[in-house]
Amino acid sequence: MSDFTLVDPRGWEYDLHSVYSAYMGYFQVNNITWYDRSWGHLFSTFEDFLAFSWPCITCTDVWTGRAHIVTRLTSIGAFLKMIKTRFGETLPQAPNILQVQPFESSSRPLRTVSDYASYKRLHSTLSAAVLSALKLRVRAGEPKAVRELWASRDRTFLAIDFEWSERNEKSCLEWGYAAVRCGHLEALGHWPPVPDANYRKGHYIVQEYVDKVVNKHCPTHPWQYSFGDSQVCAKAKLPQIIQGIISSLASPDSETSPNTLVLVAHGISGDLTRMEEMKIKLPHNMLILDTATFERALFAGGHRSTMIDPHTSTPGNPRPRGHGSTLSLENLLRSLPSPADPQAHNPALQTQVLVPGQFPQPGAMVPGVVMHNSGNDAFMCLYALQLLLQPEGTQAPVIQKKPRPLSFVPTANGARLSPSALAGDFAQLYMHAPPGSILPGGRNSMLVPPGSPSKYVNGTWHGNGNGNGSGTPGRSSRRLSATPTGEGWSSVRRG
Repeated sequence: MSDFTLVDPRGWEYDLHSVYSAYMGYFQVNNITWYDRSWGHLFSTFEDFLAFSWPCITCTDVWTGRAHIVTRLTSIGAFLKMIKTRFGETLPQAPNILQVQPFESSSRPLRTVSDYASYKRLHSTLSAAVLSALKLRVRAGEPKAVRELWASRDRTFLAIDFEWSERNEKSCLEWGYAAVRCGHLEALGHWPPVPDANYRKGHYIVQEYVDKVVNKHCPTHPWQYSFGDSQVCAKAKLPQIIQGIISSLASPDSETSPNTLVLVAHGISGDLTRMEEMKIKLPHNMLILDTATFERALFAGGHRSTMIDPHTSTPGNPRPRGHGSTLSLENLLRSLPSPADPQAHNPALQTQVLVPGQFPQPGAMVPGVVMHNSGNDAFMCLYALQLLLQPEGTQAPVIQKKPRPLSFVPTANGARLSPSALAGDFAQLYMHAPPGSILPGGRNSMLVPPGSPSKYVNGTWHGNGNGNGSGTPGRSSRRLSATPTGEGWSSVRRG
């Protein structure tokens, strides 16, 4: 095996051991006493069969994913020609030789196997070939490979999402994750996973940028995490946090077997770039799954129903979605039936019309969840993957409804309230306050007029007590002084 020549894998499709096995079966079926023939010693053992010096390569089957040592039909013809030349007998090509369709398209190293020792050395590399091919198949979103990962129920799927500054992509504003340990749940008899109870989740906001860096084209919502508590961390500590979470879920690195951890994201190339910049070490045997690529492969393969292209369609001019188009995470969720929908498990009824701003129904989108919050995006990405793989029995998550936290600006000595962001908090409180209630605000406290709802927008009060005009609160409005506490606002009425 000292030779090293690269060859095109096309045409290399006959499993070498299967060639020997097929001829032994052919002799048995046709009552050929091969052991009495002059060439019989070539079939005494597989090692004697290999003495012909077979040129071969290793590859994986495009359908089964198994690795094989394969040779060409011309090599089999050369073997039969040798028997005819040396021994004067003609052997036909044996039927039932295992044929392999190589998954690999790039050049493969050519090896010559002439004894069993060289065959064993080459056979020992098959596990690495399987791992390499599996990583490529999962990354390409091959439906069969991804479904087999989920069906094995022994993997851990970790969905991640970054939100970074539009002005400087190296400035990470948020990071969120959601993970499901399928092997642990299967051992406990809990299947399929319940998002609310079985997803490990978290959301981290970078302290140096919170309430300071705001994206304009695609605004982020750091305080709108719907599935738990957000944590504020220092920029320098975020890589350490991410590395620790990955290490807690991954199995040991290996050159021959895949990791139990599968990294998931929607449009994962950007996330991988951020992690590389942070010098986060990922196991070499870890599988990487892009839900956008996976959904696109499902649609191209006819595994999803027809739908309208959300990017090129308009309300009056719907256009069918093309095979090469990619859905955003929100559009992907809207294209999936809600688990509570009676048509969720009927593929014939799963035709969603995707038109920007005019979706006929929210689909699998959870009401109240704000996208472009990294924690929400990671959670909903994992939820969307589960719906694509196993819609039956999957429960829709329920958000943890709680008031929006007061915005603040971290300082060296703690956190102080941000006046500009605090005004927005008061506006939200006022828009949702019941008529007749009193809002906090010290000297600027005001009574919510009874009647139809009023709003405070951009420093202006809209609506009056009768609900048919605009005005400002009267001088007789009661005031109160208020201070923020751990559970809300404590207030004292003033005269």
